[in-house]
Amino acid sequence: MKELNVILTELGISKVRLAKYLGVSRQMLYNYLGIENINDWPKEKAAKLLSLLNIENIEELSNIKVTGEYIIDVENRLNEGVKDSSNKEVLADLKGFNKKEQELLSDIINLLKEKLSSDKTKETYNTYLYLFYFLQSMETTDELKYILAYMSKSLGFVDPMEFAFNKDKQFIFESILFSAMTLYNNGGASKSKLGDSHKRFVQNIEQKKEEKLSRTQELNTVKIQALKELGFTEINEDNAKEVFEKIAEIQSRKV
Repeated sequence: MKELNVILTELGISKVRLAKYLGVSRQMLYNYLGIENINDWPKEKAAKLLSLLNIENIEELSNIKVTGEYIIDVENRLNEGVKDSSNKEVLADLKGFNKKEQELLSDIINLLKEKLSSDKTKETYNTYLYLFYFLQSMETTDELKYILAYMSKSLGFVDPMEFAFNKDKQFIFESILFSAMTLYNNGGASKSKLGDSHKRFVQNIEQKKEEKLSRTQELNTVKIQALKELGFTEINEDNAKEVFEKIAEIQSRKV
């Protein structure tokens, strides 16, 4: 199977993706690749591998010429196979979505699973943890959507004159961000020059945290007062409406 491993390496196929394509675990794939004769593989798995490489039997491996066109063909078959295999796992949980939404969610889930399973470093974990925070905040911060649009355009996925959100705001934001990225990439901004700016950035965040904490403490105090005035010890399903109305009343007294 040495020749097969060489071909897979030349094609740039990761063991994670090949395992998903075959529908087996990585450990099982390693076991398969350790077998000298592919005829000793389960017939279904051997057939899928041969189909991926577009050959009828393992003897044809020596005839394969790894050209750019061949790599693209194999990549397309691999992507389609991985997608079909993975979709079976996730689509059962996506029944409430239309076809486009299902495909999008499926692609996102599969991509995240692939990245996290193939790279166990702390940096990768933190990257997708921050992405989670990013997604959580998109409904309250429009600029996060503009950042996504800017990066999609910069990477060539979206036409630069497409404006999916607020056109004027998006146009202004993209122009400012382009100027900032140009300054960053051209070395026009150094850490020493930006020290004060970053300090203000930190102070701004700390101020917001203090305001949020103060607001939370204030709401907690009002909640306790409302419960006390109503003669309750806690908020539950039965008294929630009454308690919230009392909280609103107490807050209006301070206006």
